[in-house]
Amino acid sequence: MATVNEKLQSSSIGHAVDLQHLSNAEVRKVMALLNRADEDLRGRLLAAVERMGPNRFTVTYMNTVLESVRELNKQVYDQAGEVLKASVDELAPYEIGYQQALFAATLPAQVLIAVPLARIDLAQVQKIASSRPFQGKLLGEWMDDLEVGRAARIRDAIRTGMVNGQTTDQIVRDIMGIKSEGYADGLLNRSRNDIDAMVRTAISHTAQGARDAFYQANSDLIAGVGWHSTLDGHTSGPCRIRDGKQYTNDTHQPVGHDIPWLAGPGRIHWRCRSTSTPIIKAWEELGLSKEDMPPGTRASMDGQVPDSTTYGEWIKGQSAKRQDEVLGPARGKLMREGGLSLDKFYNDQGKTLTLDQLRERDAASFAKAGL
Repeated sequence: MATVNEKLQSSSIGHAVDLQHLSNAEVRKVMALLNRADEDLRGRLLAAVERMGPNRFTVTYMNTVLESVRELNKQVYDQAGEVLKASVDELAPYEIGYQQALFAATLPAQVLIAVPLARIDLAQVQKIASSRPFQGKLLGEWMDDLEVGRAARIRDAIRTGMVNGQTTDQIVRDIMGIKSEGYADGLLNRSRNDIDAMVRTAISHTAQGARDAFYQANSDLIAGVGWHSTLDGHTSGPCRIRDGKQYTNDTHQPVGHDIPWLAGPGRIHWRCRSTSTPIIKAWEELGLSKEDMPPGTRASMDGQVPDSTTYGEWIKGQSAKRQDEVLGPARGKLMREGGLSLDKFYNDQGKTLTLDQLRERDAASFAKAGL
């Protein structure tokens, strides 16, 4: 029978996976705003570059002509910032509610009677994303910087193109990229990568901040927190070395090692996918007696830190339905019936391979799974 701490660790891994899916959805939402503005941006760029012409080009004139481009760029990033702020404002109280429900469902009734769960000030937690910096800046500051950076890239590309004698179409194509290529070949693709990283980091920063608040409010129950980062075979070095390490709940001091917590899981670097897992005190530490709890319940409340479980180990132990929810039906079947291990779903940069790429790599597994 799994202990309370083992159950909490398994649930924390599953929840981290769900938060990654949430991050994917939020990135798609913000990218959709950029995509909808692309045609308008292309038209304004074409008009601006045409107005300048090779014989009228000066930096001062260019800045005047590009005013409409800058206005559109600011408008799009303002909209993206509003969408993301609304999402993280909703996420913080959701995360508190999730932790509250998880603890209520996992901890024995005798424990919850003796040490009731603390109430959290949701209004205060809701301010985590907007009032606490991540990667050195607040959410609003990051949005402003990304907007200014993209405007500067557009300006510099036009300067370079005009000086090098490029045509209007060449300049705009270099900036925007080609639609059929998903604009991946354009200069502005870097802006897309930047906002992708910022959105994902904002989500993990907010969720971890809410967890920290919940854990610290319930310090009577929680002995410490564990760092969990082994989500797949492509975990970053700083997270890999911290995986499974234990820290104090209040000040996050290392326990049994000397590797610092720094900003904490989910915030230690861009796109960090690490999470924390609570370590519940043993029943004796909670002041409970043998008479308070039956033997099986006492055994589940041993206070031991479970061995760190990798994402690959976790997903194998889930139901077929849950595997399909996380991986998709085809990949779930490939793992169960085709014999593919989780690491086979990624390339050497940690990017998820498409089903066509997987089929090209290992047609035999598809045949074995009947796909």
